[in-house]
Amino acid sequence: MAETLVKPYNMSAANRIMGPLAQTNHFLVSLTSLTPEVNSYLQSYTDASDFRDFLSQRSGILCSDASLPTTAYATAEVRDNFMGVPQQYAHTRIYTDIDFTFYIDDDYTLLKIFEGWMEYISSGADAALSQQTKSFYRRMRYPDSYKCNTLYINKFEKGFKRTMRYQFINAFPKSMASVPVSYGPADILKVTVSFNYDRYIVRG
Repeated sequence: MAETLVKPYNMSAANRIMGPLAQTNHFLVSLTSLTPEVNSYLQSYTDASDFRDFLSQRSGILCSDASLPTTAYATAEVRDNFMGVPQQYAHTRIYTDIDFTFYIDDDYTLLKIFEGWMEYISSGADAALSQQTKSFYRRMRYPDSYKCNTLYINKFEKGFKRTMRYQFINAFPKSMASVPVSYGPADILKVTVSFNYDRYIVRG
C-alpha cells in the first residue's frame, strides 16, 4: 500500500499546533488631529465647536468597518538573462486607497467634518468671490495644507495583547460614497470614506 503523504489531525491536535487565531473585530481606528488650515476652515464650515474633541475621542468608536492596507509591487519583465525563461523584478512599491465605514452621529458632526475637509481641498479660489461664485471656480489647495499623518489603525487581540499599529503618512479623503436614505424600515446611517496616502508605517 502506498504511504500516506498527509497525516490527518484531530481538532485538538490542530488547535495545539495553530494556537490562538486573530479575530477580525478587535481594532480601533484613530484620527487624532487635522492640519491647522483644515481646522480653521472647519470652524466656519461646521457649527460643531468641539469637532477636534469629536475627532480624537469619538471618530474611532464610530468606525464600524476598516481594512488593513494592501501591499504590492509593480514589476517589470526581463527576457534576456535566461533563454526562454522570463523573469520579473520589482521596481515600484504600490499603496492602494483604503476604505473606512463610519456610523453617523445624530448631529451629523462626522459627516460635516468629512464634507468640510473635502471642500477645503478645492476651495483655493479668490476669497473675494461670493460663496455661490466660488462653486464655479475650483482651485486646489497645496497638499501640505490638507494631508495629515494622524490616521491610524490599531489591531489587537483581547486584553490589548499582540498589537500592531498602522500609521498612514500624508492621508486625505479622496472620495466619500453616497449615503442612501429611505422611507423603509429605519436603520443606522453610515458613510464610507476612501483615503489616499503616500505610504504607511507598521509597528508591532
